[in-house]
Order: sequence, then C-alpha cells, then structure tokens
Amino acid sequence: MTDQNIITDQKAVTEGRHVTWVGFAVNAVLAVLKIAAGIIGRSTAMLADGVHSITDFASDIIVIVFLGLSHRKADSDHAYGHGKYETFATMIVSFILGIVAIGFFIDGAEKVWMSLHGHEIGRPGMIALIMAVVSIGSKEWLFHYTRRVGHRINSPVVIANAWHHRSDAMSSLATLAGIAGAMFLGDRWRILDPLAAMLVSVFILIVAVKLAGPAVKELLEASLPAPVINEIDNVIAGTHGVKSYHKVRTRRNGNTDIVDLHILVDPDITVKQGHDIATDCEQRLKQLLGLNAIINIHVEPYRHPH
Repeated sequence: MTDQNIITDQKAVTEGRHVTWVGFAVNAVLAVLKIAAGIIGRSTAMLADGVHSITDFASDIIVIVFLGLSHRKADSDHAYGHGKYETFATMIVSFILGIVAIGFFIDGAEKVWMSLHGHEIGRPGMIALIMAVVSIGSKEWLFHYTRRVGHRINSPVVIANAWHHRSDAMSSLATLAGIAGAMFLGDRWRILDPLAAMLVSVFILIVAVKLAGPAVKELLEASLPAPVINEIDNVIAGTHGVKSYHKVRTRRNGNTDIVDLHILVDPDITVKQGHDIATDCEQRLKQLLGLNAIINIHVEPYRHPH
C-alpha cells in the first residue's frame, strides 16, 4: 500500500499547510533582505529577484486557502469532491509566475537598451553577491523539502509551489552570475546585471508554462495519459467474467482519478454475479489508480456477434 493511500485528508491538509507556512516565513525574510541588498548593492537583478520573492506571498496564501478547500468531502453541490479547487490554485500560481516573468523581462530589456545607448549602470556591491548565494541555498532547500511533502500527500498544488521555490533558486543563480560578472569583469560588463534579470524571467516563464499545462488540461476534462489508459484497459480485460467492455472515459479531479466504463457479462448469470464481477473490476482498478479513485461501472449483457 502506497503512502498516498494511508494519509488521511486531514493529515494531508495539515502537512501541506505546514510546509507552505515554512516557505512563507522563509520568503518573507528573503524578500526583505533581497530588496535591501538590491537597493544598497545597486543591483537591478537582485532587486528583481526580491520582487519575485514578494509574489511568493500571494502564491503561498493561495496554496494555504485552496489546499483546505480541495480536501473537503463531497457534498450535494460537488458530488465528486472539491479536488479541482487545488487544480485551480495550481493554475493561479502558474499565472502569477508568468506575469512576474514578463515584468522582469521588460524591465531588464529597458535597462539593457539604456546601457547600450550610453546610460551608465552602477557597479553592484558585495552585499548583493552574498545575498544571491544565501537565496540559492535557502530556496533550493525549500524546493526539496516542499516537493517531498507534496509527493507524500499527493498534492499537485504543493508540488507546484515546490517548483515555484526552484524557480527562485534558478533566478538567484542567474542573478549571482550577473552580479559577479558586473562586479569583476570591468565597467563594460555591468550590462550583465540587467541581462541576468532577463534570463531570470525566461527561467520563471518556463516553469509557469510547465505548471499551467496539466492544470488547464484537467480543468478542461482531459483524459488521463495514454499509458495509464492502456493499463486501465489491461485491468478491465483481465477481470474474470468480463466478456467485453466499451465507453471507457477517464478524467482527473485534483488528486483523484475518475473512470467511467461499461462492462459486458454473460446474460445468463444472476444480478448478484454481475454485481460481483463489477465490484472485482472496481477493486482491481483502485489497486492501479489508488484507493481514492472513483470508478463508475455500468453492467450490460454480452451478445455474441453474428
């Protein structure tokens, strides 16, 4: 039995919120220190990195709020549960990242344009360089910690937030390179600082697109991946008593897989026997997809083709 099968909804919410609050606290400290280092150290890249950390507050709050909503039990208005709240939150996080990335790129491009047309860019200070190193270490640790918890509780939005932390680490790495180049390679290389800010934006945008894709597909009721559907077909076909099957439809609701299908059984067996076959098929599919999977099976009589 996997971890996702034994972790209760309440425990998942508790762990998810705890790791997000830890990230929130680290982000708060880093944002203040980065912005201060960017101003004192005259570094556009570090200042942009600090603004990026401020956006983490918004995404952390989104995760904390929507994580609790997504694990509510099914009710009359949400018969399949509230899993898509988490998917919606993942999409919001990705959109925030995308907007921030575009803003960084435009700001960096303006600085580069001004530099190429004679505007002098100040030499970054050592404090900006040190802060970049601190940021990389802190955010990389947060990435591994948050991703580990996200996989344990099977939470897409917590995993998405982990990749948000990784995007911060990547942006700080680019910031470090830009600041170091601007500091030690001479006056004409100070353009590396705003160029680093532009590179940061590209990294962030890539992460945003990777996060948004699966979330949008799920909200649009896309089917499960083809390899998973092939496994589902094998399980159904291998269930004793199933003569044939059709109308297999799949989708995902948060961390829950949903499968609707029709099975064809011997028309001469009893209703109870038909029900037992359907139950066996359902249990086998849950072994494949997880105990929280929702399996809807319609039983039909099998007719020999003429």
